[in-house]
Amino acid sequence: MASLASYSLRNLLARRLTTALTAGGMALVIFVFAAVLMLAEGLRSTLVQTGSPSNAMVFRKGSKSEIESVVERGLAPLVETRPEIARAADGSPLAAREVVVLMSMTKRGTTKVSNIILRGIGEKSLALRPQVRLVSGRMPRFGSTEILAGESVSRRFEGAGLGEKLKFGMREWTVVGIFDAGATGFSSEVWGDADQFMSAFRRQAYSLVLVKVQGGAGGFAAFRAGLEADPRLKLETKPETVFYAEQSEMMAKFLRIMGISLTAIFSIGAMIGAMITMHSAVAGRTAEIGTLRALGFQRRTILWTFVLEALLLGLLGGSLGLAAASGLQLFTISTMNFQTFSELAFGFSLTPGIVLVSLGFGMGMGLLGGIIPAVRAARIKIVDALRAV
Repeated sequence: MASLASYSLRNLLARRLTTALTAGGMALVIFVFAAVLMLAEGLRSTLVQTGSPSNAMVFRKGSKSEIESVVERGLAPLVETRPEIARAADGSPLAAREVVVLMSMTKRGTTKVSNIILRGIGEKSLALRPQVRLVSGRMPRFGSTEILAGESVSRRFEGAGLGEKLKFGMREWTVVGIFDAGATGFSSEVWGDADQFMSAFRRQAYSLVLVKVQGGAGGFAAFRAGLEADPRLKLETKPETVFYAEQSEMMAKFLRIMGISLTAIFSIGAMIGAMITMHSAVAGRTAEIGTLRALGFQRRTILWTFVLEALLLGLLGGSLGLAAASGLQLFTISTMNFQTFSELAFGFSLTPGIVLVSLGFGMGMGLLGGIIPAVRAARIKIVDALRAV
């Protein structure tokens, strides 16, 4: 097998120009394929990392997003009395009542407007989200019109920089701090006092109650059972990581379908290119094939030689395309999350699974493009081949 591989590799190197052109076409296809998968994975990982495994979100039954949810003021204290909720050092429950609304903001240097999530937080919201840290300025004072802006929002939208002012809810709000939430969706949000946001937008209810549950999976199961057993509550709960993972499903599915559709179209051209290259290789080596057959090489050996050559060609194209796509990890893009209709910034994410699938797809293109020429080479008769000498 090693001798077949070295023989096939030498043949590819002997035709550098055609090999480079064919591999380049495959590389473009793999670049698009891997880029779309990386985009969908980046979206998914950004939203999944937004949640904390020990946190649970309590919201109205049937709500698909925080925007849709309503938790009445009188129900929030009932949720916070559950014994499964962890306690702070002062004995108070580690719970935060939050309100989520959308606001239109203008991108810096343009007239383009996008929806941004405004999250009204409670005093324990930051303690429940350790991935969020203040990077400049200070924390806002509760009961005031001071707000925090995520790093992504601060950088891309007018009025969201440190010391700048935003106008919404018939009030003027001052950005007193910028926070970094890492590779999470919180970086695309603006935070302030929940009660002040509710007053400004004339909201009479919270969007959700965020709690830290103790006791792991068993504690969460007991917490959920307790909420469902209380006839006063028409609420449901999910782990925060599960909730945000579900938020990514629709957009990630759309990206994958779009990417696979485009890749399928482009791959046809790449496979035709591989087929032409391999047919050319067979035509140019007819005498060589006859010599090998005369020396005792069997048809299946000739077949596997050309199949291996096509696979190496696909592997080369796949590796080049994947190498180019890996550079996309340096970039961050923003798009609208179909689930919340708000803008979300996220990056490309390359995983071992994407690497294997991309390389496998490249080799698959090479195989499909090379199998017919390989069969043709294996069927060449010795007499006919030697006449071509």
